[in-house]
Amino acid sequence: QLQVVESGGGLVQSGGSLRLSCAASTFPLGDYAVGWFRQAPGMQREEIACMPYGDTDQDYYADSVKGRFTISRDNTKNTMSLQMNSLKPEDTAVYYCAVVWRAAACVRTGVNYWGRGTQVTVSS
Repeated sequence: QLQVVESGGGLVQSGGSLRLSCAASTFPLGDYAVGWFRQAPGMQREEIACMPYGDTDQDYYADSVKGRFTISRDNTKNTMSLQMNSLKPEDTAVYYCAVVWRAAACVRTGVNYWGRGTQVTVSS
């Protein structure tokens, strides 16, 4: 069964905003680093944001999204989110949430659970 489920993707105009959410159903998100990846057609899946395990205040953002995207989590609701502002056509991709057991970083090869993915399309 699915362990994490994304929601919130869709079509938006350039400059617009979207908020993606991810809910965990069978485990406490507080035990994991939480992250967001994306994959555009013909491209490798890339990490764009990560919130490490624990209260480290060491969130990671890829240069391509820094200052525009914000990752957050609510361990009481077992959810994580990605607020995306000032969207650009090059942000068009399938977005995946991911979790890594008690990790300081969201390394792709270490991901324990992936979401199924949600499409984000930004029109120019």
